[in-house]
Amino acid sequence: MRPAHLDLLLSPINKLKGVGPKIENIINKLGINLNIHFLWHFPYKIIEKKYYENIHDAPLNQFVTLKIEVIKHYPSKFRRQPYRVSCLANETAIDIVYFNARHPVIRSILPPKSFKMISGKLEFFKNKFQITHPSNIENVTDIQLLREKEPVYSLTAGLNMKTFIKLSNQVLDSIPNLKEWIEERLLLKYNFISWKEAIEKLHNPEIEDTYSEKNIFRRRLAFDELLAHQLAICIIRTIDNKKVSVDFKNNNKLKNDLIKNLEFKLTNSQINVVDEIQKDLVSNKQMIRLLQGDVGSGKTIVALISMLTVIESGYQVTLMAPTSILAYQHYENISKLILNLPIEIDILTGKDKGKKRIEKLEKIKDGKTQIIIGTHALIQEGVKFKKLGLSVIDEQHRFGVYQRMAFNYKGFRPSILVMSATPIPRTLTLAAYGDMDESRLIEKPIGRKPIKTTSLTLKKEKDLIERIKKKINNSNDKFFWVCPLIEESQELDLKAATDRYIALNKIFKNKVMLIHGQLSEKDKELTMEKFKNEDYRILVATTVIEVGIDIKSATTIIIEHAERFGLAQLHQLRGRVGRNDEESYCILLHKENINDTAKKRLDIMTNTNDGFLIAEEDLKIRGPGEVLGKRQSGLPSFNIADLSYDGDLLEEAKLYAENIISYDPQLNQNKNLKDLLYIHERDTAIKTLNAG
Repeated sequence: MRPAHLDLLLSPINKLKGVGPKIENIINKLGINLNIHFLWHFPYKIIEKKYYENIHDAPLNQFVTLKIEVIKHYPSKFRRQPYRVSCLANETAIDIVYFNARHPVIRSILPPKSFKMISGKLEFFKNKFQITHPSNIENVTDIQLLREKEPVYSLTAGLNMKTFIKLSNQVLDSIPNLKEWIEERLLLKYNFISWKEAIEKLHNPEIEDTYSEKNIFRRRLAFDELLAHQLAICIIRTIDNKKVSVDFKNNNKLKNDLIKNLEFKLTNSQINVVDEIQKDLVSNKQMIRLLQGDVGSGKTIVALISMLTVIESGYQVTLMAPTSILAYQHYENISKLILNLPIEIDILTGKDKGKKRIEKLEKIKDGKTQIIIGTHALIQEGVKFKKLGLSVIDEQHRFGVYQRMAFNYKGFRPSILVMSATPIPRTLTLAAYGDMDESRLIEKPIGRKPIKTTSLTLKKEKDLIERIKKKINNSNDKFFWVCPLIEESQELDLKAATDRYIALNKIFKNKVMLIHGQLSEKDKELTMEKFKNEDYRILVATTVIEVGIDIKSATTIIIEHAERFGLAQLHQLRGRVGRNDEESYCILLHKENINDTAKKRLDIMTNTNDGFLIAEEDLKIRGPGEVLGKRQSGLPSFNIADLSYDGDLLEEAKLYAENIISYDPQLNQNKNLKDLLYIHERDTAIKTLNAG
């Protein structure tokens, strides 16, 4: 049960004075559902509204405060005409102007012959002063209510600033004095004031700099939020680690047989990661581990070796991929690798229907199928396993946390191995995957050559096509041509790709194919099969090929209008080539004049193949909200913290949380930290504590 002193903060907003159903619905659109959410909805700027006794001293096109006398109302005669209120300021004419206004309301606010204090942007229109839609109107006797500096909040339709500030102030005035939860050492290190003072400073700013990312008040609250997040993770992990899971014991025969028959040697990085995973699997604790590896670093073989440990102990394993194409590629690759091993493997996707599907499900239920590759079809209700011991999830950023956790209900706390070919910056890893242990593959397979990356202006397109012609005539190499990314428009993406396909087909005659996101899964697979196995040489594509295309004969990728792509996406696309021991190329086509940010991205791409370095740079350039993609659900939603600027605070919060939980796992000595968890809506951790 939460403490009574937090009740008002954590109550629904309809408990506030002046919030009826209509206003409640409008404010909910801002993400404000509880009173405390007002505290996290900070102003984005301040406006100065200095009082001028003489209107002629007041600056034009700036916010000012004036004393006016209301003379006469001139209501609008038709819809688009403004409503004007004729007034005087020091005997000088000034109009107060409204558009689409309700006449009785304006009359009640500005009755004739009354004197008012009015604030707004002063303009000069048709030889007369005017203020359009004033931000504040007060009685002369209430001049103290007008502030020279006023915060401005982002709002939504149907909500005015005055109403919002009034409601926000109700919450601000009721903030309790809570006992400090940050130790003095950290308060001094970062020069933090109390959380209550920090909130008040941000909502009543003195200077514009208050809203910069480096601002000390925002940083204090960001630390609180990150600490709450890390505390919750530590508590849940500590409780989970006490729970017994499957203890896999075996003699490593399958693993050794596989490694012995491989056509290549494992890298040192692969050997180290295999050892890390093996230690987890032979403990009696549930493994939840993130395996990060750059494109082509050999994650699949590491996952397979881990699978064999589990299979040899008498359990089943799954590998879930985000698309059918990627699932089939995994199925084909793993089938070849285990050809000489006594293991049954099958694939399950949404395409499996009728009798065929029933047969597959029966074999899975009976335990005859030991490796099951598939899409999200694996976590559907009808899929039952005899003994599920390990679930491998590929391309984690394409799945939500709930899809990951769904496997917990498919077996007795099966181990989870999450793979990502999109290197994630350390700060984002801590934030999004803090409940997992992490392993990294930092080496490419032996013999694999780095991809040579160059950037060219679109003016050199003809020269590029001539080079492709020569290459096609003198080799069996295949080419990817990726078309420009047009934000938020799949239709325009498709048009760009179609236009490029038509142009290239005229030159290369029946050697060109087109693939895009609007094709069905079946048509995508057919296209890829044809391109892979027949005499097609160029595949024109939208970013649908970003993930899961494995064609070893493809040695060159051209990315058109590369300046429109993010760093991580460019790197991911580049990873579609260089999958054999031949020289491979990535060509970044861009327009002549590009901005500094785009130029920086292209320079980084041409100078390094290190995906982890690229990920860190991408975070600096774009910020956390874009690095993993708008639709990904692995990244927690922070109200205040910005991981582009607060990475140092996240690291500090992690260490602080771990230290506290190590000596005070129930927070009996640090009860004030429970307030913090409630405030930042991490009370699931408190419920976990109470449940033991």
